[in-house]
Amino acid sequence: MPPQASAAFVAKMEDVLEVYARPYNPEYPQICLDEKRKELRDTPNGALPLGPNQPRREDYEYTRQGSASILLWNEPLTGKCGLHAEETADSLSFAQLIQEIVEQHYPQARKIVLVTDNASYHTPAALYKAFPPEEAFRLAQRIEWHYTPEHGSWLNMAEIELSVLERQCLNRRIPDLQTLRAETQAWALQRNQQRVTIQWRFTTADARIKLARLYPKRCNDN
Repeated sequence: MPPQASAAFVAKMEDVLEVYARPYNPEYPQICLDEKRKELRDTPNGALPLGPNQPRREDYEYTRQGSASILLWNEPLTGKCGLHAEETADSLSFAQLIQEIVEQHYPQARKIVLVTDNASYHTPAALYKAFPPEEAFRLAQRIEWHYTPEHGSWLNMAEIELSVLERQCLNRRIPDLQTLRAETQAWALQRNQQRVTIQWRFTTADARIKLARLYPKRCNDN
């Protein structure tokens, strides 16, 4: 939360909450996108011997193998999701993921309603860095762009999906990017089979009451 009242924060917050209040429409799928870093670590001494009724255990020593970025998107109203694991998330990886979402996952959608954070490369400009202008413009026009406010990552439902990913797949040592890709893709496949939806209940009306301190005072307010 911002430390004081912020018109910029509440404007973006209410914009995102309006998106979440819309009913499901397959022609206008609502997509949330976010990312996280994962430290890559291997275990030189390998796993410890298994004992009766013991889970798999690893030696306490490890070596760092750098880190990787996971770009994840989900459609909260249907439980559909997808992800890319890259050495570094940048405008190129973001643009390629947007193209995949548009072309492979929602080719029949009239408009994809996208909620993402304010990372500098999460913008239509990334498409122009990655593709010829005709293709960049075509992809950008397929997206309805919405941004969470600074200090407002909790408004992005992709964070909920990332939390599930962390608990179910990433809460252990993963040695390299290849393994990370294999493990996260296997998780995404299972997650799509389960189709676990998210029911967002925090509304604009709730925000105006519970977060009233974030709304700027106007000159004519008493």
